[in-house]
Amino acid sequence: MPTPATDVSALSYEQARDELIAVVAELEQGQATLEHSLELWERGEALAARCEEWLIGAKARLDAARAARQAAGDDA
Repeated sequence: MPTPATDVSALSYEQARDELIAVVAELEQGQATLEHSLELWERGEALAARCEEWLIGAKARLDAARAARQAAGDDA
């Protein structure tokens, strides 16, 4: 898993998802100090946003491919 210092914008979808899972698991344990819990929460929010960016981008690519395929079918 990347270290918390890793810039979220540099993570792949899978890296961000896996780290988010680890963050959630640590928060659910309830063993962290308040300060560390806040840091984890902030990191988790950033990771969730990164995952959403990837998913929105993937949907846009799929939509574009479908539109191109449909346009090619209309031209035939």
